[in-house]
Amino acid sequence: MAGKKIYIFIYFFLLLFIGSYGFYIIGQPDWTVIDSIYMTIITLATVGYGEVQPLGESGKIWAILVIIFGVSGIGILFTTLREEIMQIDQYKKRKIMKKISKFKNHLIICGYGRMGAVIASELAEKNLYFIIIEQNVDKIEVIRQKGMYCIHGDVTKEETLQAARIEHAKGAAVVLDTDQDNLFVTMSIRTYNPDLFLLSRCAVEDNKEKLIRAGADKVVNPYTAGGHRMAEMLTKPQVEDSVSITTPKYDNIDLSVDEISLEHLVKFDGVKIKDTKLREEFNVLIVGIINDNGQATMNPDPETVLTTSDTVLIMGDTGKLSQFKDTLS
Repeated sequence: MAGKKIYIFIYFFLLLFIGSYGFYIIGQPDWTVIDSIYMTIITLATVGYGEVQPLGESGKIWAILVIIFGVSGIGILFTTLREEIMQIDQYKKRKIMKKISKFKNHLIICGYGRMGAVIASELAEKNLYFIIIEQNVDKIEVIRQKGMYCIHGDVTKEETLQAARIEHAKGAAVVLDTDQDNLFVTMSIRTYNPDLFLLSRCAVEDNKEKLIRAGADKVVNPYTAGGHRMAEMLTKPQVEDSVSITTPKYDNIDLSVDEISLEHLVKFDGVKIKDTKLREEFNVLIVGIINDNGQATMNPDPETVLTTSDTVLIMGDTGKLSQFKDTLS
């Protein structure tokens, strides 16, 4: 490749030199050296600025020869550059695949749509090892620009999953565009790795049970979950945020942590945590307090006095927590 570049450089140097010399000889005594070089360059570039001096028959023939050899040289140059770019791209791919070939206990995201992009962003912020499998070339470029590991391929094919070292992964999220693809990939992943935690996305609620039977540990319907979340925020505006905590090993554990503003809950103003009776009545705990300055106190003392400027973090069983939030409406 280095030899090719040298030959191309020599070719264009000789073309510029010989072309300019020819125009200089043919154009005597009117043409200067600068005129000759300028004429050669605009001829090679085919920009069409016009002749610096009127051309005779011999000048026109010389210009034709310069164009023919110049176009041929530019074609060779573009071909060489394309080959070099392809080689650089192949080298980058081999380098990435070499690193991926050593991955263990990593996470895999199948699909880089809106949901996949959010998952990838969250995992990247936590500095976790993960691989994205995506078929769209434009999305692959975006992923690489963000410095994330990715495999360009069809996730429904066996070789693509094997390239992602599916048998060594500890978790996978299947978030493709259609439920049919999600179902097929879920079955394939479960076949290759019976032990990993498998999360699947569904767009139609009726397909949830199918995905679970296919091997998914958890199935998320973003439209249903988003609708429930918006309905809760609409009816209980004090709820700032909510996080569910589940474990694939113990299905009976279903905890939630809710961020609730006390701004309009005057019944808690000036009340000590121990006097709120949240633990006795609802079996939920205040695990954190965020004051109006944004300062957080975790595991606050039961003697701590609450104010309406506080935002509290309340943890408990999802059902019990829902019962408490119903009292806020």
